[in-house]
Amino acid sequence: MKKKVAIILFNLGGPDGPDAVQPFLFNLFNDPAIIRVPNPIRWLIAKLVSKRRAPVAREIYAELGGGSPLVPLTEAQGKALEEALAGGESEYRCFIAMRYWHPFADEAAAAAKAWGAEELVLLPLYPQYSTTTTESSFRDWERAAAKAGLAAPARTVCCYPTEEGFVEGYAALLSAAIGKAGGHEGFRVLFSAHGLPKKVIEQGDPYQAQVEQSCAAIVAKLGPAGRNLDWVTCYQSRVGPLEWIGPATDDEIKRAGAEGKSLIVLPVAFVSEHSETLVELDKEYGHLAKESGVPAYIRVPALGTEPHFIEGLARLVRAAQARDNILCPEDAAGHVCTKNAGLKTIR
Repeated sequence: MKKKVAIILFNLGGPDGPDAVQPFLFNLFNDPAIIRVPNPIRWLIAKLVSKRRAPVAREIYAELGGGSPLVPLTEAQGKALEEALAGGESEYRCFIAMRYWHPFADEAAAAAKAWGAEELVLLPLYPQYSTTTTESSFRDWERAAAKAGLAAPARTVCCYPTEEGFVEGYAALLSAAIGKAGGHEGFRVLFSAHGLPKKVIEQGDPYQAQVEQSCAAIVAKLGPAGRNLDWVTCYQSRVGPLEWIGPATDDEIKRAGAEGKSLIVLPVAFVSEHSETLVELDKEYGHLAKESGVPAYIRVPALGTEPHFIEGLARLVRAAQARDNILCPEDAAGHVCTKNAGLKTIR
């Protein structure tokens, strides 16, 4: 009998219909990793903000058919990963644990236990580690697994900002976009990642540094085509009164218009299409680019089931199985991510 290995795929999730938008937003803003104030203040903030933002968010998701495509896209990634791992000494099955809407970690833990999982591999679909995403999902999983009585040993991948498959996948998609543009002369590449408040980074979150590592690695993978490439790392989805890390993607779009530069935009921190890519990048920023006088605006698709990326995830799973601690696979020296030291007891 092959050992049953459950791969838990983590992502933020998204509402599956109009009625789910406000509770999805409430769950998001009630996360202590997002709103860093104690309860009941955080609960009150989450109630107020989710109610205020729900109408606009519903309009955004209406452009996507009423809900987020993230779950079916993640299911496709899970199936592709199972196929990439098939034929080995273990039997693999992927389970989805979304952070803010169904399927939640509780559902994934219960399903993995019912399947009879003998080992777990915790695999975030966040390439770059952040306390607001990866750590939040891991801590929620720890709670859900304990609640479900899921005692199988867990191996954890913490981050993979320069993993070969992730980098090769995006380099291939970027090369195709450059080819579509007729070469990169006159073009600027914007590597756009979801932003964070600056104070989160100042508290030691490694996200920004890892995003920059990803961008540099993708450009390097282009070889000679990347040597003189005009490129910028920037950040989108800024909300609220706090100062966020920059430069902001919308500011870079305006600057490109003022300089007469065409743009190729790559969503470097996202591996699946969702509202931030399909609406914010494609529609809102596409419109901004036109208004700002950007001659051409090309958006690189998210990785999805791109073969290099899926094979990279398979390598991460195999590497994690060979170890019993939190893994930074891109670290050839085998160091554990110091930002994750407090999570090494996850089971």
